[in-house]
Amino acid sequence: MTKVVNLSEAKKRLSSLVARAAAAGEEIVIAKRGKPIVRLTAVRARREPSGSMKIKWISPDFDDPLPRELLKLFGYDP
Repeated sequence: MTKVVNLSEAKKRLSSLVARAAAAGEEIVIAKRGKPIVRLTAVRARREPSGSMKIKWISPDFDDPLPRELLKLFGYDP
């Protein structure tokens, strides 16, 4: 259930409202003059990237100069 709290009350009790949202997963809506303006919710834990996005290793020659043959294909002739 969503709890609606007035802005002035939220200023006084921010720490406890954050704790409730984080620990209990409660949704807190902060209102100004009776109109909702912000929603306070817990942040979900960040997931690890999928297998294709993980960098498992980098070749030791990763930043070595490119081979001459490849550079010529790009129009660069050293």
